[in-house]
Amino acid sequence: MAVDNLFKDEATEEKGERARMASFIGAMAIADLVKTTLGPKGMDKILQSTGRGHSVTVTNDGATILKSLHIDNPAAKVLVDISKVQDDEVGDGTTSVVVLAGELLREAEKLVNTKIHPMTIIQGYRMAAECARNALVEKVVDNKLDAEKFKADLMKIAQTTLSSKILSQDKEHFAKLAVDAVMRLKGSTNLESIQIIKKPGGSLKDSFLDEGFILDKKIGVGQPKRIENANILVANTAMDTDKVKIYGARVRVDSMAKVAEIEVAEKGKMREKVQKIINHGINCFVNRQLIYNFPEELFADAGVLAIEHADFDGIERLALVTGGEIASTFDNPESVKLGHCKLIEEIMIGEDKLIHFSGVAMGQACTIVLRGASPHMLDEAERSLHDALCVLSQTVNDSRVLLGGGWPEMVMAKAVDELARKTPGKRSHAIEAFSRALIAIPTTIADNAGLDSAELIAQLRAEHHKEGSNAGIDVITGAVGDMAELGISEAFKVKNAVLLSATEAAEMILRVDEIITCAPRRREDRM
Repeated sequence: MAVDNLFKDEATEEKGERARMASFIGAMAIADLVKTTLGPKGMDKILQSTGRGHSVTVTNDGATILKSLHIDNPAAKVLVDISKVQDDEVGDGTTSVVVLAGELLREAEKLVNTKIHPMTIIQGYRMAAECARNALVEKVVDNKLDAEKFKADLMKIAQTTLSSKILSQDKEHFAKLAVDAVMRLKGSTNLESIQIIKKPGGSLKDSFLDEGFILDKKIGVGQPKRIENANILVANTAMDTDKVKIYGARVRVDSMAKVAEIEVAEKGKMREKVQKIINHGINCFVNRQLIYNFPEELFADAGVLAIEHADFDGIERLALVTGGEIASTFDNPESVKLGHCKLIEEIMIGEDKLIHFSGVAMGQACTIVLRGASPHMLDEAERSLHDALCVLSQTVNDSRVLLGGGWPEMVMAKAVDELARKTPGKRSHAIEAFSRALIAIPTTIADNAGLDSAELIAQLRAEHHKEGSNAGIDVITGAVGDMAELGISEAFKVKNAVLLSATEAAEMILRVDEIITCAPRRREDRM
C-alpha cells in the first residue's frame, strides 16, 4: 500500500532529476549575476534597498552584491555563503569563487545528462583540484627573504587587486597607502589598528595615510588645543551624576533654600568625581558618554583636555592604540592603565576639525583618510581598500606569489588536462570538465573587456604549451601579454582559497538528489 501523503499540506518535495535541475539552475543564475563584475573591465551594480530611506549601494565586490540579495534557491545560498567566507578569510576573489563554482556545476550538468553518476563526477573533480593545486605550488615565487623584492611584490598584488575596483584610476597611489599601512602591522593580520576615515570632498587622489590616530571629534571650549607627552585616561562613565537618578524618585522640600542645598550637594558630588579623575595625573580625558557643562568647566580649569561622546569604535581603538584600558571607576588610580602619546592636536580635514594623536605607543597604528566626491564613492573606495588590506596582510604571512591575469587558471588547466589523458574510466570526463571550468575565468575576463575571448584563449593555450610561459590576458591592449613584465601578481593564498572553496561548493550541490521544503508553521487558533 503506497503512502499518499507523507508531508503536511503545503510542504513540497522535488526528487531526482528535478531537484538537481533546480539546484544547478539556481547556482548558475547566481554565477551569471556576478560574472560581469569580474576583471579589470568589470561593471558595477547598483543595489537599492526597499527599506526606509531606499539606501543605494554602488559596488562591484562580489560578496557585497550577494550579501544584499534575498534568495530562495537553496543551492544559490551555498554560493552566497562561500563568497562571504572568501571575503572574511582572504578578502579578495569573492567573484572568482562564485564564477568558478557556477562553471563547475554547468559542466557537471552536461555530464549528468550523459548519464555519468554524480559521485563519479565528484571523484574526478577531487583529483583535478588536487592536481591543479600542486601545479600552482610548483610555480609560486617566494621573495620573503629579500625585503626590497617582497615590497615590490606587495605593490604589484595591491595594484592587481585594486585594478578591478573603483580605485583603478589611482591604483599606484592607493597601493602605496595599503602597502605602507600593512607593513606597519609587522606581520599581524589584525586590521583593527588601521583606521579608515571617510570625509566627502576633494578627489580620491587627495586621500592620505597618517601615522597615529585621528578621532572624529572636536575639542571642547576653553580647553588646551595642543598637549605634548599626553597621559590619556579612556573611560566609559556617566558624567551627568549631578542629578538624582532613581527612577520615579521624588524629593519633597519645604523651602527653596533646601532645593539650593540639594543642587550644591549634587555639584559637590560631581566635583569629587572630577577630582578623582584628575588625581590619576592625566592631561587628557576621553569619555564614551557625554560630559556636561559643569564637569567640562572643571576639566578646563585643571588644564585637562576632555573629549566627550567618542563613539565606541573610537574609544576601543584609541585604548588599543595608546596602550591604555577603558576605565569606569576611579577609586584606585594605581590599578588603572593610562594611555600615552607624544602629541595631541587639532587638525582640519576639508571643513571638519578632528583630533590627531601622534607618536602613539602601538607603532603599528595608522589612519587612512579617504576623500571623494560622494558618500557612495567613499563607501565603495573603503570596500576596495579593505579588500587590498586583507589580501596584503595575508600575503605578509604566506608570502607565496603567483602571476595574475588568467595565468594561474591556464597553468592549472594545462596540468588538469594532462591528468585527464592519463586517467582511465569515466572520471577522465569529469577531470576534463574541470579544466574547461577553470578556463572560464580568463574567458570571462576577456568577455567583460569586450574582447574576442575564443581567439584569445586559443592563443593563451598555445603560449602555455611552451615551457615556463608567463602569458596572460592584457585587457588594456586586448592581446596576450607577459604578466611578469606587466607586473600583474596575485597572492597564492587567494587562488588556493578560490580553487578549494569552489570545488567543495560544487561537490556539495552535486550530491543533492531531493529538495524538501517544509510547510510554514501556523499559529494555532487559541479559542
